[in-house]
Amino acid sequence: MKRIGMLTSGGDCQALNATMRGVVKGLANNLEELEVYGFDDGYKGLIYGNYRMLTSKDFSGILTRGGTILGSSRQPFKLMRVPDEKGLDKVEAMKQTYYKLRLDCLVILGGNGTQKTANLLREEGLNIIHLPKTIDNDIWGTDMTFGFQSAVDIATAAIDQIHTTASSHGRVFIVEVMGHKVGWLTLHAGIAGGADIILIPEIPYDTNKVIEAINKRAKEGKRFTILAVAEGAISKEEAKLSKKDLKKKLEDDAKKYPSVSYKIAQKIEKATGLEIRVTVPGHTQRGGSPCPYDRVLSTRIGSHAAKLILEEDYGYMVGIVNGKMKKVPLAECAGKLKEVSPKDQTIEAAKRIGISFGD
Repeated sequence: MKRIGMLTSGGDCQALNATMRGVVKGLANNLEELEVYGFDDGYKGLIYGNYRMLTSKDFSGILTRGGTILGSSRQPFKLMRVPDEKGLDKVEAMKQTYYKLRLDCLVILGGNGTQKTANLLREEGLNIIHLPKTIDNDIWGTDMTFGFQSAVDIATAAIDQIHTTASSHGRVFIVEVMGHKVGWLTLHAGIAGGADIILIPEIPYDTNKVIEAINKRAKEGKRFTILAVAEGAISKEEAKLSKKDLKKKLEDDAKKYPSVSYKIAQKIEKATGLEIRVTVPGHTQRGGSPCPYDRVLSTRIGSHAAKLILEEDYGYMVGIVNGKMKKVPLAECAGKLKEVSPKDQTIEAAKRIGISFGD
C-alpha cells in the first residue's frame, strides 16, 4: 500500500491537472494498492486538515482541463514560521496532518515560493517530491516548467491580434505580458508575435532608446510599432536605486498608473505625440486548456515523479534538462531564480533581426 498526498499551491496554470494525472496513472499502473489524498487550496488544506481521498475517476478526463481540481491559494513562505491569528504553528500542523494520514510521500506542485516551503518540509523530515509549475519558467534546475508554453501561446495570440488594428490605424501598441521578476514569457511571446520592441526586467530600458526605435521604424515607412512589455520591466534609472528606494518608487507609480505599460505609454506619447494604446491580456495567460506541448511535458514530469515514489527516492524536484527528465535535489534549487541572461542566445538572435530591448 502506498499513500500519497497532493497539493497545488500559488498561482494556477493550464497543466496542473495534467501533471497530477501523470503522477497518479504512473503509480496506479504499477501498484496493487494506492491511496491518494488531495489537499484543498494548497498548503492551507495541509495546515488545517482539509482533504479528501481521490479515486481514479477524479483523474479521468482532466488531461485537457486547465486550472486545478484541488484548488490553490498563496501561502507566503516568509510567513510559514509565523503562527496564524489563533496561534497555530503552521509547520507543526502540516507535519501532524502528514503523519495522521500515514503518508509515504507528499507531491507538491508549484512555483518558487511553493518550492521553498516544500524544501522546508523536507528539512522537517517529510518525504517530498516537488513538480515545477509556473508560466514564468523561472525555476532554477529545469529548462522548462509546465504552464509556460501554454501561456506563451496565449500571449502570442494577443500580440497577433493587435497587429491588424495597429497596422490599420498606424498606432503604437503596448501589449503587457505577465512576469514581475523575469522576462522569459515576454521574450518568447514577443519574438513569436513579431513585436518590434521587447522590454523585460533583466534588461533595464532607456526611454530614449525606445523612442529611437519607434522613430526609426517611422522613417522606414512603417505605420505602426508593437511593444511587448513585461509587467516587471524597469528603467535604467530605476535599476540604479536601492531595493528599498525602488520599492517606494514602484508603490508611488502604482498610485498614478494602472501598470508599468501606462507609464511607458505616457512617456512615449509626451515625447513623440504619437497615439499609444495599451492592451493587458492579464489572467487569460494562465487560463484555458494546456497546449499539446504542456500536456506531453506534464505527463513526462508526472510519470517521472511516480518513478521516484515507486523507488522511494524523495527530496527532489523533477525537472527537464536537455530534453531528459532529471531529479534535482530540493536543497540545491529551492530559493533560486532562473533569470534571462542579457547574453542569452535568444536575446542575441532577436537583436540580430532588429528587435530593440531599449538598452
